[in-house]
Amino acid sequence: MNRLFVAYKPSGMSSNFFLSRLKRKYKTKKAGFSGTLDPFAKGVLLVGFGSYTKLFRFLDKTPKKYRATLWLGAKSDSLDTEMIEDVATFPALAQKDVEHVLKSLEGELEYEPPIFSAKQINGKRAYDLARAGIAFTLNTIHSTIYETKLLHYSHPFITFEATVSEGTYIRSLGRIISQRLGVEHGSLSALERLNEGKFFYEQERALDIKKSLNIPKNHYTGASENLKYGRVLALSDLQEHKAGTYWLDNGDTISIITIKDESVKYELGRIEIC
Repeated sequence: MNRLFVAYKPSGMSSNFFLSRLKRKYKTKKAGFSGTLDPFAKGVLLVGFGSYTKLFRFLDKTPKKYRATLWLGAKSDSLDTEMIEDVATFPALAQKDVEHVLKSLEGELEYEPPIFSAKQINGKRAYDLARAGIAFTLNTIHSTIYETKLLHYSHPFITFEATVSEGTYIRSLGRIISQRLGVEHGSLSALERLNEGKFFYEQERALDIKKSLNIPKNHYTGASENLKYGRVLALSDLQEHKAGTYWLDNGDTISIITIKDESVKYELGRIEIC
């Protein structure tokens, strides 16, 4: 079964465990998701079944929007409530200072990802090394913070929204906010992903894959049998000759191709549209 839809993962379970529930619900074996959510996080998870699991990299998944609550003064190596070690108390801050710090995040941001993350270190996940007590260093990463918005400040909790580029760690943003406010530690007590690009939760409604792709459409004017059997395509039989990645509408199937050095290569062959 080919199917693409937006699911809503509840908090308290891993993305993989949630996917296994969806596989049982829809009675399918081949399934995948884009953009792992931490177990304590909830929200939008883009899910594909069957051949649609190959399409994630061609979908319009950015920017992403999150709603989070930051617990100022809460010390946790995981930067969330999973590993709270201590909670410091201090006087309430001025709301205008909180708003100013949130706005200061907007733009290009360089920072360290959480040590409890899925980053690979010599073939191992950072969170596995961290749980084992093995010391390691993570390279800094770059993110674009398009917009931040303060929703509520009830000391010591700051609830805010952030619209960000793909791969941004909201837990790290929470740490930065705390430090810029002059508070040594801060951890997220809640995190929700509201959307991935153009994808919002709509009761697991099946999405139209032809309207979901983030690459331009091209047109093939050659013999349809060439697409049907995956034969080499001639550049002269395509409407657009400029280098790039395109999708082809074959009626009840689509193909994805790349034009490079005046030659045509299949990225994905015929994928049936359901």
